[in-house]
Amino acid sequence: MRYLTDRKRATGMGSSKSGTDHHWSMQVSSIALIILVPLFLFTTGWIIGAPYEEVVAYYSRPFPAIVAALTFLVGMMHFKNGAQMAIEDYIHGLAGRLTIIGVTILSYAIAAVAIFSVIRLAL
Repeated sequence: MRYLTDRKRATGMGSSKSGTDHHWSMQVSSIALIILVPLFLFTTGWIIGAPYEEVVAYYSRPFPAIVAALTFLVGMMHFKNGAQMAIEDYIHGLAGRLTIIGVTILSYAIAAVAIFSVIRLAL
């Protein structure tokens, strides 16, 4: 039996209308993290344990600040999408929806605090 109409088959969307976009965003963010995480480790690793003044001076330069902010932002969005997929698979009903809302709020809050902290260091 075919559950897709000809129009839906032509546009590539099934009944949920967002599965392909969700999968594609996970693939793009994972590739971005493959690039960003080593950059973050190489740019931040040697500054760990340095005095506060050196850290502020280091993050005042644009490259380390941009790499750190992008790593935090892309990492938390990847976490949000992955957690949402896992929650949709294993928790159903109202509890699942509330858990997805909670994880989304938590991931946006962590990303906002991390980026705010990098901006405070950079300025």
